[in-house]
Amino acid sequence: MTPPPAPGDEPAPGSERATRVWAALQDYVLAQDHREKLCEVLGLGRGTGRVKALLRLTEGPLSLRGIAEVTGVDAPYATLIVDHLEARGLVERAPHPDDRRRKIVTLTARGREAAALAEQIINQPPPVSRNCPTRS
Repeated sequence: MTPPPAPGDEPAPGSERATRVWAALQDYVLAQDHREKLCEVLGLGRGTGRVKALLRLTEGPLSLRGIAEVTGVDAPYATLIVDHLEARGLVERAPHPDDRRRKIVTLTARGREAAALAEQIINQPPPVSRNCPTRS
């Protein structure tokens, strides 16, 4: 395995070396997929929409439309995400203060705990590989 380039010795964009480095970085990042661990620990399914919604709701309440936007889904699917989270006691819906036809979704105490656990899982660094040389 070729060691990474030294500072100031970065490969030129478009070079064969740059392509190999980029491919290796992509492989490394994709190998760090936390969906299985999130599914196992939180029991929210393999999709990422429910976890994205939980994490975004830590910043404050959102409307169903807001949840659709931050998770990248359509409004009906956002409703299904909220239904799923609500059934598990992680969120609650309330009438929007400015428009009673709309709903605002907020985390429950249990939802905040689940979001903190998800954040911990996502931010956990991968184990050090014995095959990967280290630089001093």
